[in-house]
Amino acid sequence: MTGSTQRILTIVAAVAVVVLLAAGVMFSQDGGDEGSADAGSSAQSSGGGGKSADEGGASEEEIGLVRRDADDVTAMGDVDAPVVLIEYSDYRCPFCGSFARDTMPELKEEYIDTGKLRFEWRDFPVFGEESMEGALAARAAGEQGKYWEYHDAVYEDAPERGHLKITKKKIMDWAKEVGVEDMKKFEKDLDDPRLRKKVEADAQEAATQVKATGTPTFVLGDQRMVGAQPTKAFKDLIDEELEQVEGQ
Repeated sequence: MTGSTQRILTIVAAVAVVVLLAAGVMFSQDGGDEGSADAGSSAQSSGGGGKSADEGGASEEEIGLVRRDADDVTAMGDVDAPVVLIEYSDYRCPFCGSFARDTMPELKEEYIDTGKLRFEWRDFPVFGEESMEGALAARAAGEQGKYWEYHDAVYEDAPERGHLKITKKKIMDWAKEVGVEDMKKFEKDLDDPRLRKKVEADAQEAATQVKATGTPTFVLGDQRMVGAQPTKAFKDLIDEELEQVEGQ
């Protein structure tokens, strides 16, 4: 494990301790029940997850989480869409995979493709160096315009329970599968410190600004949602936010 990854995990653990003491509830670390379908989220998790307002009541726009960068390969949808949904996620998280496979296609068709929603991904690699390597591989694919194809390929291989094993062979196989053209460049980009800094910046944002204690964590307006919630829960939240924005 690299020093930078260790620092990220230390920050995440510290945030979880603070939340634990403040809330007076028991959080469960990844362990023997790591794939429990009841948990709904991975890493430092509060169990069933759910939707709640940000403590300060400030929206994602007000606290500077939304980027709306037209050149951001980890985002999709109109940069001027009325609302932005942010996901903090780990490629080894089984619940993140459930969202990617089961919920994201519906949200893309109904909200993203119609210009109502912008979706912005944030790397939150909490399960060690393999998680970091997965994040870097997706970004390396993104350097050749294949970010979302790579993202989907990884999650298609992810188990419903437990954590995906990410090896160098799998990283290269996924790249070939999605049609990354220049494999030499891809392999070189895996070690690009610029891409690593982007991943680290996302993780820092998740741990310190959002105070995320599990994956996946979603932010929409001033609302937080943790875990692989039913698709209807996301649609209800998006519709509610759209109504507020359109009513302003």
